[in-house]
Amino acid sequence: MSEKLANPAPLGLMGFGMTTVLLNLHNAGLFPLGSMILAVGLFYGGIAQIIAGVMEWKQGNTFGTTAFISFGSFWLSLVALVVMPSMGWAPAPDTSAMVAYLVMWGIFTGVMFIGTLRINRALQFIFGSLTILFFLLALGDALDSSVIKQIAGYEGIVCGFAAIYTALAQVLNELYGRTVAPLGPVE
Repeated sequence: MSEKLANPAPLGLMGFGMTTVLLNLHNAGLFPLGSMILAVGLFYGGIAQIIAGVMEWKQGNTFGTTAFISFGSFWLSLVALVVMPSMGWAPAPDTSAMVAYLVMWGIFTGVMFIGTLRINRALQFIFGSLTILFFLLALGDALDSSVIKQIAGYEGIVCGFAAIYTALAQVLNELYGRTVAPLGPVE
């Protein structure tokens, strides 16, 4: 008799989605970057996603493992980029370093988007909009444009809410044993 394992994707998607919404409320200019965003980034965006990634590994899901552990590590590294300089552990990254950081994450996310073409429309939207978000943030930094960064913030809010919807849809669909909230299967 095989062991029934829970679907870890909703946990990872919620960790990603809620943290992404909160950070992008800041990017949109609605409030300053502070301990609330950093704490959520560390624990829910970082640690919870890594846990979800390990759970995906247990289920043999290479895509889920790679996505959740990578994006969990993204959040941990982003918090470190803010906290380490304030603690005197390392200098703050200069603009070109942040642009390179964001471009690399954009490239990674773009390749992962290609993988979503075999999964469902909801994940396609999340990964597609996240790819755009990383490149908008990189462009905003490269051009030192508060307007581009604000646009990126609003785009990131949409991306984060898409992840929250997808997570909750998976939970509700499993609980009810039918499609309560559609995910748009690949046709």
